[in-house]
Amino acid sequence: MDILVIVLQVLLSLSILVITHEGGHFFFAKLFRTRVEKFYLFFDPWFSLFKFKKGETEYGIGWIPLGGYVKIAGMIDESMDTEQMKQPEQPWEFRAKPAWQRLFIMLGGIIVNLISAPIIFWMTLYTWGETYLPINQAPFGLQFDQTMIDAGFRDGDLIVGVNGDSIETYKEVANPILFSDTCIINIVRDGENINIQMPHEFYRQVLANNVSPLFSVRIPVVIDSIAPNEGAALAGLNKGDRITAVDGNSIFTLTDLVAQLDGKADTTINFTVLRANGEPDTLAIGINSDGKIGISTLSPKNWIKLKHKDYGFFAALPAGISKGYDLLCNYIKQLPMLFTKEGATKVGGFGTIGKLFPTIWDWESFWFNTAFLAIMLAVMNALPIPALDGGHVLFLLFEIITGRKASDKVLETAQTIGMILLLALMLYANGADIFRAIFD
Repeated sequence: MDILVIVLQVLLSLSILVITHEGGHFFFAKLFRTRVEKFYLFFDPWFSLFKFKKGETEYGIGWIPLGGYVKIAGMIDESMDTEQMKQPEQPWEFRAKPAWQRLFIMLGGIIVNLISAPIIFWMTLYTWGETYLPINQAPFGLQFDQTMIDAGFRDGDLIVGVNGDSIETYKEVANPILFSDTCIINIVRDGENINIQMPHEFYRQVLANNVSPLFSVRIPVVIDSIAPNEGAALAGLNKGDRITAVDGNSIFTLTDLVAQLDGKADTTINFTVLRANGEPDTLAIGINSDGKIGISTLSPKNWIKLKHKDYGFFAALPAGISKGYDLLCNYIKQLPMLFTKEGATKVGGFGTIGKLFPTIWDWESFWFNTAFLAIMLAVMNALPIPALDGGHVLFLLFEIITGRKASDKVLETAQTIGMILLLALMLYANGADIFRAIFD
């Protein structure tokens, strides 16, 4: 059932994005009186699931859910309709239009995707507002991944700024840490202000070590409830007690506790606890066959307070634009990672996209992920690769600058090469997802 919910969310999200992207091409084609022969969601080789014709355009749904397309008359595209190109040029064809009009037609999908993300954020902020963790809501500091510890951080440090500038939320920290070679993280450690210079190309280490997340809010292990007849209850552990060490090894968070219990099933070991009255104590607690002692701990909500901000209809607009712009900039910064050895191993297809969506249907999460995918689709389509919009734009810019139009033979060859490259990339990305699902 969880998989079905994820699949439905991915299909709906991508369908919305495909329709709006192809709708951008369609809009500019119609604006410049260029004939659009087909407008399809999904691909339809040999047959379609549904179709109808209105005016000069056939609308339909194909049976291969890998995208969609508009077939514009007089254009060399994925349909590879070379026979049409052998006929005399017609005034309503793409090839008959001025280069600047053809440029807008090709940029239409990218433009709509870039507009879609801020609009989605505008509506989500107006509908749900924004909830976040303020930087000052970490009373016990932060817990860091080992890669961050190797860079100079310590558990308990509190991040308070970047390059001397104060920050309000932790999301302002990740990108400087990963992508800025001049990034200095300002922290407070044991009441002392300390600056940490991030290593060169730190993102390579993060990718190589498969780090996620870089850090989390440090929450102590304080007992909330105890299961009867389990090790904790039999040893005399009480609600409100805090576990501080296991078998002589200091712990602070639930993650630390789980790590210490690993491999110790069906044994009895000493736990150091701080009683609710402040007194230290040592208890011999039996661990069951599942590697547990029968406790649940206080929720993080008892230690940290999230902040919520509501937006009016008009106030949400600039906030949505800002959010879309930040997401676009961050995604562009991440692109060079794809061309590194570490980044290439993280490339994924539909399985990776599916991991963005939760196993329950949550509309706020759905629309955020759809906005993110809109940005991703815009950037990827803008790449100057033949068969992508960016490839067509490259030829059109060459024509505008030099006044020389590429021949149909050159365009056909480029389109063929581009389609082969895209197919290979799609096979690699989805194959990587399958490989990771089997062996990870």
